[in-house]
Amino acid sequence: MTEDDAADLADLRVVADYQFGADAGDALFPEDSDIELTRSRSGRPRQVYVEGERVVSYGTDGRFTLGVAGGRLLATGLDDGYRVHVGDESIPFVRDGKNAFAKFVTDVSSDVRSGDEVLIVGPDSELLGVGRAELSADAMLDFETGMAVRVREGADEE
Repeated sequence: MTEDDAADLADLRVVADYQFGADAGDALFPEDSDIELTRSRSGRPRQVYVEGERVVSYGTDGRFTLGVAGGRLLATGLDDGYRVHVGDESIPFVRDGKNAFAKFVTDVSSDVRSGDEVLIVGPDSELLGVGRAELSADAMLDFETGMAVRVREGADEE
């Protein structure tokens, strides 16, 4: 890893802590891992790979979009933040990358707002996918119709 990569990685850890909460940067980008950054033409970090898997993309808006590998790292590294729990009937659909609907949301972290990157988990807290919240936590629990999470990527069964 170059000096520029190390400096950018330190900055990316700060961004992760801000976006997902304390210790998210260390969870997403572990110190003892093989971390690779790809860059845009301007030299700005674009994609971050840990052990060869895409963890996050770093958008021009200064926020991360999660990959499933990043979801797994956050799920093990953070207590319970940014999770949307769905019932059994949603498991095969979310794993297949289909959206999660409010009707099937059983619980959600209270800090989730519309537009946040979230982890979609099943009743046993197993990661099913990652995506962007379309509703706030309260709305997900209150609404009987509508999309709760636009799923970006479903997680394969382990």
